[in-house]
Amino acid sequence: MKKIFLLIMITLLLLTSCLLPSQGGTSTPEPIPPTSTSSPVDRSIYKDGLNPAYHSILNELPYASLYSIDFVIADDLYHVTGSETVTYTNAEDIALNEVKFRLFPNILGGEMTVDNVMVNGEAVTPNYALNNSLITVPFKDSLEPEETLTISMDFNITVPQTVELNYGVQAYFDEVLTLAHAYPVVTVYDDEGWNAEIPPQAGDVTYTDMSFFIVTVDAPKEVTLVGSGREINRQDNGSRQTVTYEAGPVRDFYIAASPEYEVFTKEARGVTLRFYTRDHLQSGAEQALDVAARSIEIYSERYAPYPYTELDFVSTPTLALGIEYPGMIAITEWIITPDHQYLEGTVAHEVGHQWFYNLVGNDQLDDPWLDESLSQFATLQYFTDAYGQGGSEGFRSSVAGRWERIGNVNIPVGLPVRAYSDGEYSGIVYGRGALFFEALRDKMGMEIFDTFIKDYVKNNSWNISTPEKLKAEAEKHCACDLTSLFDEWIYP
Repeated sequence: MKKIFLLIMITLLLLTSCLLPSQGGTSTPEPIPPTSTSSPVDRSIYKDGLNPAYHSILNELPYASLYSIDFVIADDLYHVTGSETVTYTNAEDIALNEVKFRLFPNILGGEMTVDNVMVNGEAVTPNYALNNSLITVPFKDSLEPEETLTISMDFNITVPQTVELNYGVQAYFDEVLTLAHAYPVVTVYDDEGWNAEIPPQAGDVTYTDMSFFIVTVDAPKEVTLVGSGREINRQDNGSRQTVTYEAGPVRDFYIAASPEYEVFTKEARGVTLRFYTRDHLQSGAEQALDVAARSIEIYSERYAPYPYTELDFVSTPTLALGIEYPGMIAITEWIITPDHQYLEGTVAHEVGHQWFYNLVGNDQLDDPWLDESLSQFATLQYFTDAYGQGGSEGFRSSVAGRWERIGNVNIPVGLPVRAYSDGEYSGIVYGRGALFFEALRDKMGMEIFDTFIKDYVKNNSWNISTPEKLKAEAEKHCACDLTSLFDEWIYP
């Protein structure tokens, strides 16, 4: 037990989810035809990928976008071509004259170009901004509230062969291809309008609504493909392969591929867990799957059932310890060894993001604490439930150590990513932010807090949360004014 507690105290001293350790058969479904008004879409294809507890969501989310994407990965694995059709519905209470898409490869060290942009089958000319990472697609006629149209385009990507930018979330390096946000992504429209900016490299780069995806990937036969969601079709085309996935509702779609991948599998609470990595890392991968299974059990009891029927892990050369995607998690290869000091905490933290980032969404650029601080606190609850008081004290020490390394300065937790230096981002969002939720629990009382956090997840599932929503939910449960606590910890 001394060894376990020592590892717990060390684990995640340096962990920062998406960051470096701190220094200092069936045919593809037919595409939906263009339409100018809202119409029902058959979402039954997504049912088998969802936990039965969430099947009703398929009859909800009426304005969720539907992406139909085709990727072709070249034999060299770092050139990708594709086409995309988005069925987009105006969810706002005003007419829209345009939709904005992010081209993330252009700020992640690679290059993306788009061609043949069409709205309802008619060619349009997009406008470019933000170092060609944003295109605005204009409409010939205004799109009224609840009306639907289709936007299509072709694209080409040159994937960087380095992991230097944003920790290598999109890269081909060491025989592994990682394709994060590798398609034109619809930006969120909220009370600020279209949310578009060049994000800091220190944090997560996306802020997205729930969407549905049908994605087909054509790739060399010798690579093992891993995609978000559930595989629904696979074809052998001689020297190449074609694999189709469904995923939804999810906030993003992620692909990884490598000729070196082997797969290791575990079942837990009706969820199929898979870890794709090199065969000599089997022992570490299997231990990671044990942690994932335990995390799902703990978080499902504390917050809400895990949303999907699958959870995949891939080892990548990312410079982060771990990176979350809906139903998928990337883990840096060098920690996938049995009892590695970072492995358990990294896996537990990233699994926590399936609740805080995916199920309950947030603006990851302006309010990173809503997912990162909460996932860090969820990891504290994991160690508490898994190992008792010793586990709780050990992990709390590691969290507190983050804040201590920047002198316990009272920088607000609720700032946007761009307002922090790298050291401050780690110490405040991952350190002080997690301790805020401990202070909130102490203020509310354990039983009331536990009910609050469960209801917070329930009431904001499949949607976007805000600091105001979290505060209001907490005050409702404790029947108290938490303004002074939020002023002390969260607000500038």
